[in-house]
Amino acid sequence: MTERTQLKTYVALSATVVFWGLSFVATKVALESIPAFTLVFARFGLASIFFAVLVARRGLPSLTFADHGKIFLMALFEPGLYFICETLGLLYTSAPKASVIIATVPIAVAIASALLLKERTGRLGIAGIFLSLAGIALLVTADPAFDGTLNGSLKGDLLIVGAVLSAAFYIVGARDLGRRYTAGAITSLQVFYGALFYAPAFLWEFPSVSWTSISLRSWSAVLYLTLFATVAAFLCYNYALTKIPAPRAAIFINGIPVVTAVGAWIILGEHLTLLQAGGGAIVLAAVWLANFPAPATARNE
Repeated sequence: MTERTQLKTYVALSATVVFWGLSFVATKVALESIPAFTLVFARFGLASIFFAVLVARRGLPSLTFADHGKIFLMALFEPGLYFICETLGLLYTSAPKASVIIATVPIAVAIASALLLKERTGRLGIAGIFLSLAGIALLVTADPAFDGTLNGSLKGDLLIVGAVLSAAFYIVGARDLGRRYTAGAITSLQVFYGALFYAPAFLWEFPSVSWTSISLRSWSAVLYLTLFATVAAFLCYNYALTKIPAPRAAIFINGIPVVTAVGAWIILGEHLTLLQAGGGAIVLAAVWLANFPAPATARNE
């Protein structure tokens, strides 16, 4: 990979971190007056219009039936299940805490790679996995709203964990397809299929939506989620996945909680308690440990 390509790759990843970090805040803002399924459909339905124009101008490459099936399955996990879990989860938990849980995606990717791609996980990786679980346990139980039932913040936290698992399968699948197709082609189909997944839930929710009650603040959040957190972020991240391995791309997700914490503090007035911040620090340290390069001797075994 040339220096210019490498620079473009890491600029794309940095932009993704900013776009996705602020997406947690934007989602909370949008949910103030927009129902969950209406929000995700609006986000991907509008993004589909953008990509439809793009495809009309450039066209899509000829995909095999098997690869169409892979993209469909990939889209089932993300945006499909991922954004259902994330959006519903943010109804019950805070944006900073959700973003820290999402930061464990690299660990979930390592586990998925080991199971699906037969990639070995070293001792440091295994230690990082267990340490991350301890950090998440502290992050969740130290929440003042935690009560051990599925009626409060714990429900939201578990939904965010579901988003983490969905993201892991998406990243592994996108890395495989990225060897043969461009980021634009993958992202276009991913967004189209995502809009189709959300359409039935939106139609079910449609009669109860009070369109006149939706605030300008929420519509602005939808615009941000469509243009930046969906179109721009997925193009950037899928581009990066065509250039570098999935675990290296996934580790950039560690920066999302920092962006979310600052954005949530300024816009929403949300923050983590000192004990939760400690749990978050353990999670981020665990992710770094799990992705720490193995010694040369270990790699050659």
